[in-house]
Amino acid sequence: MAREFSRTQRIADQMQRDLAQLIQLEVKDPRIGMVTISYVKVAKDLGFADVYITVFPLGEQTQEDAIKCSLEVLRNAAGFLRHELSNKIQLRVMPQLRFHFDKSVERGRHIHSLIEKASREIREKDDSEED
Repeated sequence: MAREFSRTQRIADQMQRDLAQLIQLEVKDPRIGMVTISYVKVAKDLGFADVYITVFPLGEQTQEDAIKCSLEVLRNAAGFLRHELSNKIQLRVMPQLRFHFDKSVERGRHIHSLIEKASREIREKDDSEED
């Protein structure tokens, strides 16, 4: 049976695809790192769209600097991006864009490293008991 998607979810998916293209092709600021849009959540009243991004630092930037600079650039370009989105997506009201760093990827890496560490300790314990 087909899964039902709400209107706001369809709008969010379309916004995610279009924003990814716009950021890649239209935002020319050299401070922006390699940005990936991981998730867009649109409010039910279409007032706001929370855009979650991940950033890969370029050059000698640290991860924190890349996140800070990329968020600043995107927040400054929010009006432009919103205008461009309104040309691509036909809505009566185009949501205001709010950009956030997606911490879930980093949390996933941290949890994965903890699991690997625990697994390694269990193997070492089993190996030492066999001796």
